[in-house]
Amino acid sequence: MSVYLHDIPLPQAKARLEAALIAAGKAGVLEIEEIPLDEHALGRVLAKPIWAKLSSPHYHASAMDGYAVRSDSTSSATPANPLELLINSGAKYVDTGDPLPEWADAVIPIENIEPETYGNQPADPRNPAAIRIRAAVTPWSHVRTMGEDIVATQLVLPAGQVLRPVDLGAIAASGCDSLSVSRKPRVAILPTGSELVAIGLPVKAGDIIEYNSIALAAQVEGWGGEARRYPITADNFDTICQRVQEAARENDLILLNAGSSAGSEDFSSQVVSELGELLVHGVAVRPGHPVILGMIGKEQRNIPIIGVPGYPVSAILTGEIFVEPILARWLGREPHTPVTLKARLTRKVTSPAGDDDYMRLAVGRVGEQVLAAPLSRGAGVITSLVRADGITVIPRGTQGLPAGSEVNVELYRNPSEIENTILAIGSHDICIDILAQYLASRNRRLTSANVGSMGGLVALSRGECHLSGSHLLDPESGEYNLKYIQQILPELPVKLIAFVGRQQGLMVAKGNPKGITSLKDLTRQEVFYINRQSGAGTRVLLDYHLKLLNIPPDTVRGYTHEEFTHLAVAAAICSGRADCGLGIAAAAQALDLDFIPLYQERYDLVIPVRFYRDKLLAPLLEILTEAEFRKTVANLPGYNVEIMGQEII
Repeated sequence: MSVYLHDIPLPQAKARLEAALIAAGKAGVLEIEEIPLDEHALGRVLAKPIWAKLSSPHYHASAMDGYAVRSDSTSSATPANPLELLINSGAKYVDTGDPLPEWADAVIPIENIEPETYGNQPADPRNPAAIRIRAAVTPWSHVRTMGEDIVATQLVLPAGQVLRPVDLGAIAASGCDSLSVSRKPRVAILPTGSELVAIGLPVKAGDIIEYNSIALAAQVEGWGGEARRYPITADNFDTICQRVQEAARENDLILLNAGSSAGSEDFSSQVVSELGELLVHGVAVRPGHPVILGMIGKEQRNIPIIGVPGYPVSAILTGEIFVEPILARWLGREPHTPVTLKARLTRKVTSPAGDDDYMRLAVGRVGEQVLAAPLSRGAGVITSLVRADGITVIPRGTQGLPAGSEVNVELYRNPSEIENTILAIGSHDICIDILAQYLASRNRRLTSANVGSMGGLVALSRGECHLSGSHLLDPESGEYNLKYIQQILPELPVKLIAFVGRQQGLMVAKGNPKGITSLKDLTRQEVFYINRQSGAGTRVLLDYHLKLLNIPPDTVRGYTHEEFTHLAVAAAICSGRADCGLGIAAAAQALDLDFIPLYQERYDLVIPVRFYRDKLLAPLLEILTEAEFRKTVANLPGYNVEIMGQEII
């Protein structure tokens, strides 16, 4: 048994796995199976090429409803001197797809003939006694000649083709009724961890809903494999060994998904070492660092096993980095190559120098440039992948990138979706999320990065977004946003559109156990406050009122503890990390907190004039005038929509 230490570079980890697969005879297609040609062949991978058994069409076929003729017999026809052809001796009626008579080499469309009759019967273009034509026809006009589409014995589809609906039609047209495909690799997904709870069961503190196996299984199925999800296995070494051995007897690949409890990753490495060979224990990638690669097979066939980290983002990226390439080689197809584009970062990012850093990005076109806004980096934040338009890899040895750096983005979405994306950077508000939902039905995506009101105006000044949500109070005038727009955007023509009036107040735990009633209570030593980040409108509002009350910020416990959204503040209070925080009533209601109303404020949308007049934002501005949207927002606690859509400047 060989044991390798943690954190080897990704190329080295892939090379060790590659060598092990070659040694085990598992470097190519696993097996070939013959299947009938039907709808179930869709998405399968051809293991052998398709050679045409028949030509298509396999006879000369009429391409039009009309009359089959000998082209040389029509050479004298002109508009001034029409030619008459008798039916059955000089012309024969054919429908589209009918075989041509052996003597014919052209078809005259029915609309180009004049029917002739004898006697008193009316002329019938489909059953005349003769036809008159006023133009000659060339050989093989309006005829699908034999082999026009496919010629017998020609290559129709190569091995390695992932079958599409049109491919199935081509195979059938070539006279084949069965095909050889690569057997779907069977992938066992084994979730482990005593803290895991199956979906649908009640959870208590310390429990974690097990959903990694669903995401991993969906990846496997999407890549052409056959996923087999096993029941949750508690953290017991012998039980996990038994489950892995069972899976090894029935599958081609094992994904051993570790839980997040202490020592769970060590269980995975111990199991692999006990049952086979541990190739890699830790790869220098973030997220996904604690990946384990090995082979199971002391007394049975060699089966590769991947110890998948417990954090969901790490698990999903492990699938993309390691599992998809293995399945591609076993299916005989090329590994997935994502669509990429160049984009510029909207802000500076840092990165661990020793790791390849997979950074999630929201992407949109703003004017002439494509911009990428970095999203949450947490390995446990699966919604960062839901929101992500793509990822970029910051290579090891790089400690970060400055704002404006050009990066190569591997897209998770179709490029056309990027072109229809509205990029909002600024203050967080629940109504922005609702607006995004309404826009989704109008071929528009609204993606947002929450950096606070001040950060949003700075982003506008750098041309990094289409709009910004802002609620910055000017203590001297009592007005919102105007002073800051003049200071930060002096040269940028903008429209300031009122979005909502909303209530700010203190969010506290249910029942208000510490009896908090006002900002004065923040000076009590037993009260811990959770703040918004510097530059957020809520932070500006707090500082303004603390100053009015002569309360120094350093007397507020927790003043330096920051979150970036109202919901994140509410979550901190709900979880007991803090006793209170300034925020909106809707966030308090969302997490079943009590709310102490204190202030009314105006939340606006700041939109550069050049985008305000652009068709990209037209649906957004229309929605602000619609009764249904206004009613949806008005039904949220603490919101007023009377000002919605008003043009301030």
